[in-house]
Amino acid sequence: MDTIFALASAPGKAGVAVLRVSGPDAWTSVERLAGKVPPARTTSLRTLKDEAGIFLDQAMIIVFEEGASFTGERIAEFHLHGSISVVNAVLSFLSKLPSYRMAQPGEFTRRALDNGQLDLTQVEALSDLIDAETEAQRKQAIQVLTGALSDKVIDWRAKLVRAAALLEATIDFVDEDVPYDVSDEVVSLLSSVKADLETEHSGVDAAERIRSGFEVAIVGPPNAGKSTLLNYLAGREAAITSDVAGTTRDVIEVRMDILGLAVTFLDTAGLRETSDVVEQIGVKRAKDRAAAADLRIHLARNEEELLLPVQKDDIVLIPKQDHGHPKGVSGHSGFGVSVLLDNVKSVLSGRVANAGLASRARHRENLGHSISYIGRALTELSDENFQADLVSEDIRVAIRYLETLVGKINVEDLLDEIFSSFCIGK
Repeated sequence: MDTIFALASAPGKAGVAVLRVSGPDAWTSVERLAGKVPPARTTSLRTLKDEAGIFLDQAMIIVFEEGASFTGERIAEFHLHGSISVVNAVLSFLSKLPSYRMAQPGEFTRRALDNGQLDLTQVEALSDLIDAETEAQRKQAIQVLTGALSDKVIDWRAKLVRAAALLEATIDFVDEDVPYDVSDEVVSLLSSVKADLETEHSGVDAAERIRSGFEVAIVGPPNAGKSTLLNYLAGREAAITSDVAGTTRDVIEVRMDILGLAVTFLDTAGLRETSDVVEQIGVKRAKDRAAAADLRIHLARNEEELLLPVQKDDIVLIPKQDHGHPKGVSGHSGFGVSVLLDNVKSVLSGRVANAGLASRARHRENLGHSISYIGRALTELSDENFQADLVSEDIRVAIRYLETLVGKINVEDLLDEIFSSFCIGK
């Protein structure tokens, strides 16, 4: 196997640059650059020189043993001065070593998966942690990365294996008296797992929203102050404002952190009938994005201006109110904006209250299939003449879907897509 290397910190000038090497010959790089390899997991200050004895840098070096590193392989880390020329000089030296090559995007993490240091849910969580912008996203990613979802799957799988084993024991006694009736214990195990899976499945949508963020659409007729309100929320001129109706033609987005949640506010085109072809496209886009949004803020002076249905939790406000009105708001003066944000926080916080650890469509699908097969097994068990081998097979299928969830089987087609989003040094 090749030994791979890459810059693990951000490229460009920095106080410190971290260069990571992983593979069977990783410690060779330390020997060639700095001489004797330091004790594992201790920090050592060394002078780095190339083979001609030319000084490259003074760096901190840490090595990790096989089985006790992020990738599960031998690792060497060089903490260099964050000079572009220093980093390039060391990278150039490593590229000339036999069996060494530059790492591909996500290859360090791929090796961690292959070597059993992480499962697939933890790999996804690591990607989410790198991309996290808010406190809620960080907390969610850390939970899964540290094995919270994996631990649940291990527990569910153990119970299902126990249930299948009990049933298969009865098959062995098919021509004899079964030592005891296992049905009650099997039903209890399956019911317990099914209830847990259903709870986790029901929280996927909320968890997915924490991970990817909410969308809140600002909708209303032309000149209702939508763009002005968006600019006030953004604290900058994100959208062009004008008294001319139809100024906003496309959907303008501003991403914000609301109570630790990632929220994208959408400024949409004014809703009205128009003969302008371009504006018609903008109106259609506005309606489509507003319908797909998690929440809508309707700016309307009266009921006739509510050109979209008001859905549950939607917020209806009277625009361009600089004082006094309890349902008024102004993007010009900021009147009512704090109340509006409190309402948005309240609605969205309520929606993530039941968030689980599973947060992706893939998770939802595997949990759903496992629930379905456990449900089939329970239905079959309700018949006193059930066939133990058929029930056991349904349980085994449910187990396979859980194993797929954590990446034990049938996930090769997912890996290229997952690791393509990683940076080279990860």
